[in-house]
Amino acid sequence: VVGVVGYEETVQGLRTVGTVWAQHLSVELKRRFYRSWYRSKRKAFTKYTKLYADKKIEGRVAELKERSSVVRVLAHTQVSKLPLKIKKAHLMEIQVNGGKSVTEKVDFALSLVE
Repeated sequence: VVGVVGYEETVQGLRTVGTVWAQHLSVELKRRFYRSWYRSKRKAFTKYTKLYADKKIEGRVAELKERSSVVRVLAHTQVSKLPLKIKKAHLMEIQVNGGKSVTEKVDFALSLVE
């Protein structure tokens, strides 16, 4: 699990409140955000990890707990463990169900983040 996404219900449907990513992301996942990995400067999420050092990530977590009504987890595959020539990880959202409130769902989802 590499992230948590919060959604709020609107008249038109679900709207994203925000996303909280893990502090360390694997190279496989970072490859997913580039079209050509070998030509890139590999700068994805370098500024985002500084939010953890400045303790600004807690504000984003608090916003997820206040405003969201649906909580989903971002998970990716570990392609390097397969005998395939694929190097980009597949990314998917999995909805978190159960719990009495949204804060419990967010806390549970953040406990799964590696």
